[in-house]
Amino acid sequence: MTPRKSSWGRRPRFSSELRERETVKPLELYFDLVFVLGFTQCTVLMARQPTWDGIGRGMLVLAVLWWAWVCFAWLTSVIEPEEGTVRLVMFAAMGGLLVVALCVPEAFGDRALTFAIAYAVVRAAHIALFLTASRDDALLRRSVLGFAISSTIAVGLLIGASFVDGAVQAALWGVAILIDWGEPALFARSGWRLVPGHFAERHNLVIILALGESIVALGIAAEVDLTAGVTTAAVLGIALASALWWIYFDVVALVTAQRLSRAAEGPTRNALARDSYSYLHFPMVAGIVLGALGLEETLAHVDEPLDVQHAFALLGGTAIYLLAHVALRLRNARTVNVQRLALALVLFALIPVALEIPALATLAGVCVLLWAMIAYETAIYDDDRRARLRHGLDPDPGSPLGGERS
Repeated sequence: MTPRKSSWGRRPRFSSELRERETVKPLELYFDLVFVLGFTQCTVLMARQPTWDGIGRGMLVLAVLWWAWVCFAWLTSVIEPEEGTVRLVMFAAMGGLLVVALCVPEAFGDRALTFAIAYAVVRAAHIALFLTASRDDALLRRSVLGFAISSTIAVGLLIGASFVDGAVQAALWGVAILIDWGEPALFARSGWRLVPGHFAERHNLVIILALGESIVALGIAAEVDLTAGVTTAAVLGIALASALWWIYFDVVALVTAQRLSRAAEGPTRNALARDSYSYLHFPMVAGIVLGALGLEETLAHVDEPLDVQHAFALLGGTAIYLLAHVALRLRNARTVNVQRLALALVLFALIPVALEIPALATLAGVCVLLWAMIAYETAIYDDDRRARLRHGLDPDPGSPLGGERS
């Protein structure tokens, strides 16, 4: 019998056919756990600096972490993460990400340089794996090399930002993010590859991970007296997180994944994946993280009004989450979800009210509004269409887009 050849010395396989029917691998789920810590640390940063500057810094760090996650989402859509030495590189990247996450609360302070260097290690691991995987694909390799240049510039700016502070430091972070995020939009490349089902599932899971941050925020109840108000706030926090889950997973996640799968392979599909997932899922995650910040403050002071920053975090974060859904539908279906847009505007308008009433009442009001909208959308959305979606069928066989009505 011929001995089975070990996979450790084998070159990583890269093929869309290889993963066409595969789901997310255990190593990918394990890898994403480090990002849960990163998201939590962004909330810690903002909680320690409950000012507009602190919230802005938290969002900048979140944007940097998000793009690192996006890079690996594109990579692991088409490369076997558990094969051969790839898993070792993934473990090394996890080590770098752990250091990045630990540095987040002081990413603009004493640990700025450590954060930037550890982040450089993470991005270098991603580029190295993509270059290895693309050695037989000249078109992909050119795309990866172009992305490597923008990534290097962005990381260099973060390193440079660690030697300054204040507005200059924040500006350098902003420019780094613009360069990193802007490269795929400004230099459309047909060389990228992705497996639609796998790619959509990765983003579905990261929304769940972000919602997990809301659950973690409820853990503050363990550090305060479990009064009737705190217990009520904790239950309402679950109701809020559940509403956010429903708003995305009931229809939106299914329709978006279906559109990606049916898009023409190449530049059209790549642009759809970039816009719908890499770009527009970020404000969803940002809104959830902001909401977690508001939940923490609500649980800590249920009987007191929220200050303006935490009121913005709770109501504004939820509104940003809804606006991301509005933008997603506009990008894909060229229509506006009126009820979600209207509710987002209402939530922004209610921020001054939240400054005058107990935080518990504000949280209860947000939950009532969200669930009322969900009830309305459920009533107007045809059950047959929803059933077809859940079975992987076109909800509107006569429409090339499979129209989304909710």
